[in-house]
Amino acid sequence: MYNPTKAKSPWIFVPSLYFQQGIPVIIVQQVSVILYKKLGIPNDQIGLWTSLIIWPWILKMFWGPLVDLNGKKRDWVLVMQGFVTLALAACAFAITTESFLPITLGIFLVTAFVSATHDIALDGYYMLALPKDKQAFFMGIRSTFFRLAMIFGNGALVILAGWWEKQGVPIAQSWRGAFLVGAAVYGILVIYAWMVMPRIAADQPSRKMRDAAPGTPRNPEVPETPEFIEAIKSFFSQRKIIPILGFILFYRFGESMLTKMAGPFLLDSREIGGLGFETQQVGMILGNVGIFFLVCGGLIGGILISKHGLRKCIWPMVITMNLPNLFYVWAAYAQPSATALYLITAIEQFSYGFGMASYMVFAMYTCQNSKYSTSHYAIATALMALGAMLAGITSGYLQQAVGYFWFFVAVCLSTIPGMILLKFVPLEADPDTSAPSRKEEICEPTPVPAGNH
Repeated sequence: MYNPTKAKSPWIFVPSLYFQQGIPVIIVQQVSVILYKKLGIPNDQIGLWTSLIIWPWILKMFWGPLVDLNGKKRDWVLVMQGFVTLALAACAFAITTESFLPITLGIFLVTAFVSATHDIALDGYYMLALPKDKQAFFMGIRSTFFRLAMIFGNGALVILAGWWEKQGVPIAQSWRGAFLVGAAVYGILVIYAWMVMPRIAADQPSRKMRDAAPGTPRNPEVPETPEFIEAIKSFFSQRKIIPILGFILFYRFGESMLTKMAGPFLLDSREIGGLGFETQQVGMILGNVGIFFLVCGGLIGGILISKHGLRKCIWPMVITMNLPNLFYVWAAYAQPSATALYLITAIEQFSYGFGMASYMVFAMYTCQNSKYSTSHYAIATALMALGAMLAGITSGYLQQAVGYFWFFVAVCLSTIPGMILLKFVPLEADPDTSAPSRKEEICEPTPVPAGNH
């Protein structure tokens, strides 16, 4: 159980851990898009392959319970971070090979698997490490620092590769250097995490907590449902599960399509509907512009939800998150200069940080009263990844079929289903209407009710 007299301040470890959580996600899902575009891969293939390699974030719901049942979550987090460091270094050297596409895709797939496992453990650790009254506030902090990982990946690493390109370094070697820098930074953060992550008494395998509980002998003649199956079944049997699933899948469908094609839109020539920017400009626009607005959006979103609740905040957040998509319709039509794109990106990053807070709060509400809270949250975030994958696969083919202008119109239209589903999903944490059984009390190591991401 959380002990406020012995705990370290969450400010010491939460920001850096969720920055680390974001780095492999951003590199696999977004930086890879710019990398392959610079290496000459067409948009439809970019959209297809960089979406298919996110399968581990979807399938993690099936091995999420194994993290719950085996080992301490702190140990899982640190081991997976070590593997991410090695994967980034391996990818750096694969970029300069003749068969770079299949090799780097394979490494990205492994990185996604390791990152997905890291996500499961870290989100479970978060719910154990923070008391309930701090979870809602720090949801905005963790969302902000996850988003700052995009600044590092799409910003710093892309700008670095672009700078080397301008110095005359071949494109593949420029990107190799950028990935090596990324691996070094991540490795330093792993050492920091090992030093500052508090050891929590409640951070024990669920199986160990169950077996150690007095007065609960197991009858060997009575077969038990495997706990990972029970965890999955209990998620899909909750109240209003159909609209919940639809909302999780479609809430950010449009934003996911836009994100996948934003880099190619900025890099493609004006003759074919793009904006024709250089790599360094793309890094500045996608990665570095709007940091202040991003931080403000994430912080304000988390604070408002913790103060007023999800029901009062979600509609303003949804509208704020989706309106900036209209600016991309205008940009595809007018093909403005980089200055206009800086402003659009600043608005978009504030809106995204603000709107995503409500999405992650809702995801945690779906697992708040379960004894398998870590597993349920893994399922919810896996379904988010499924929605993003479907949007990403669609994006490349749709853009090549209709051009950038009508593609961004389609992005705006695709936000409508998620908003309609808001009328049917529960927007508050369900009260615990029944007292837990003895088995429920002992199967989970005193879970802290979740607030939001």
